[in-house]
Parts: sequence; C-alpha cells; structure tokens
Amino acid sequence: MSLWEYANPVRFIRVTDRVLPVVAASALGCLVVGLVWGFFFTPDDYRQGSTVKIIYLHVPAALMAINAWLMMLVASLIWVVRRHHVSALAARAAAPVGATMTVIALATGAIWGQPMWGTWWAWDPRLTSFLILFLFYLGYMALWEAIENDDSAADLTSILCLVGSVFALLSRYAVNFWNQGLHQGASLSLDKEENVADVFYMPLLVCIAGFVLLFVALVFLRTQTEIRARRMRAILARERMA
Repeated sequence: MSLWEYANPVRFIRVTDRVLPVVAASALGCLVVGLVWGFFFTPDDYRQGSTVKIIYLHVPAALMAINAWLMMLVASLIWVVRRHHVSALAARAAAPVGATMTVIALATGAIWGQPMWGTWWAWDPRLTSFLILFLFYLGYMALWEAIENDDSAADLTSILCLVGSVFALLSRYAVNFWNQGLHQGASLSLDKEENVADVFYMPLLVCIAGFVLLFVALVFLRTQTEIRARRMRAILARERMA
C-alpha cells in the first residue's frame, strides 16, 4: 500500500480513528509517569535547587514547538508538490498545538530563568528567535482565517511556513551561533558531556515521549475536524449555488 493512499480523507479518518485512542492513552501514561517521576522522585540540583524540575515541562515543550513547525513545513511542501488536501489541513491543524507549546516553553523558561538570571526576560538569541517563532505561528493561523478559499490559503501559508522555518532552526541552534546569550546549551545532546545528569535524564526522556505522543494525538484529532469542516463548507457552497 502506498503512503499516498493515506492522503485520501476518508482513509485518513478511518485509520486515525483506530490509532487515536492508543496514541492518546500512551501520551497520558508517559506524561503521568514522567512528570510524577521527575517532580517527586528526583533530587534538587546542587546549584538550581528545585527550580531545575521545570525542565520536565520546558524542554519537551520547546522541542515540540520547533518540531511542530518543521512538521508543518513538510506537510506544506507535500501540498505544494502533490496537492493533497489532507497534508495542508494537517499543517493547519498543527499550528495551534505548536503555538501552545511555544507559549508553554516561553512561560516555563521565564519562571526558570528568573531565579537563575535575575530577570524574567532577556533579549537572548534563543529567547528572541523563539518569540519570533511564536509570532509566525500567530501570523500563520491568522492567514488561514483571513483567506476564504482553502487552496489559496494553503498556498500562501506554505510560503509563510517556509520563511518561518528559518526561525524554527534558529530557535534550536541559536546557542551554537551566538555565545553571548544567557541561555544554556542543549539539555540533550549526542555529546554525553553536555547532557543533563543521569538522574534527570530518564524521566526527561519519558516526558518528551509523552509530549510527542500528545502532539500526534492532537494533530490527528484536529486534522479530522478540519477535514469534516472543509467537507461541510463544500456542501454549503454547493447548496448556495443550487
């Protein structure tokens, strides 16, 4: 079976209806286990104290904020090349989820940064690029709402998604490009010396898995909603013409 067969809206809804309960239950399980493990069964950091436990919300949310935009980019490129409506609607469905993840990352970062840096906000390269990424999310969603024709909206938002991908990548690698920022380096890295301590590492991975599964579940659910809403708009348009 070709992967492109899942671009058929009916097949997509049928498959995701079967998969969604499993993904949602797995997300809930991972989040409960990871957050309880991280917040209640890991020690305080010798420098940061209990504030280090914000990592179990901040890092997964920041990771998903960036990767949600990159998922939207891939879906948008599929729309541009293959003209599959499901991919365009999946990108649209992911935007509010990614924007919410960005807000969580910015808020938890401010809470974590205040006792560490002595300020709630600094025009740090990573923080600034993350704020710009959030503004791109808002612009992307506003553009979808502003254009009545779905195909035209998908075309224009695909262009915006391509431009915004620059800031998504900057949000991830800003610390590597500019050394003068306050933000620390990556909490997870292929270089073991840059990783968080082992006692925080495993619950953090469980939390990340929970956030990834939660994102997938929400995108599946919202994409189904977008497909049904598009179908309803098409029916109403035909009725008006008749």
